[in-house]
Amino acid sequence: MSSSEISPLFPTPFLRAPGALPPALVNALVLHFSQQAQQENNASTNLSHTRMLKPSESPLLVDAAALITPKLSEFGALMFGEQMGWSLKEMWVNVLDQGGRQAMHNHANSFISGVVYLTPTHESSRTVFMKSPGGTDFSFKNDHAGVTTGPFNAEKWISPNPAAGDLVLFPSYLMHAVPPNEGERRITLAFNAIPARLDSWGYQVSFSG
Repeated sequence: MSSSEISPLFPTPFLRAPGALPPALVNALVLHFSQQAQQENNASTNLSHTRMLKPSESPLLVDAAALITPKLSEFGALMFGEQMGWSLKEMWVNVLDQGGRQAMHNHANSFISGVVYLTPTHESSRTVFMKSPGGTDFSFKNDHAGVTTGPFNAEKWISPNPAAGDLVLFPSYLMHAVPPNEGERRITLAFNAIPARLDSWGYQVSFSG
């Protein structure tokens, strides 16, 4: 009797680059931008953000962008099957104090989103990625103590515990959230990116900004 074969159809890519930003740059970003995170989050009073920033607004962001952009090209080739130019559309710093959380969301008007962790992250506040909710069809589940959760039936995935300087990239449509932070202040640099253009058999859509 022949053995069965399982094929993971259409997997979602997720890139993790440990130590993508060096400690000196990470510390400078924390020092410069943590005090600028004055915009309160709509869902959590213990979470605040800076305004949306362009890399050109700060030499620190220029340095960060220079290290992030090659990873965007690498990741974009997985998503679109071609190495092409990418640019960081916007960047912002998040400051999550104890008890704060980030509600489930995704990022509009971009193709790749990412996070650079600028401080140690308590295990309770690791970024959680989840299947997109929605639809109006009835849903049936097999959900009880005896169920074994795997990649084909799980509804969420908890990312590995990051260290300061670690980078993650993911498709912008992917829903994600941060559970309540039970540890010390957690600071991250988040961003969205767009390609120079998409070409579908001679019909091109170009992006600029």
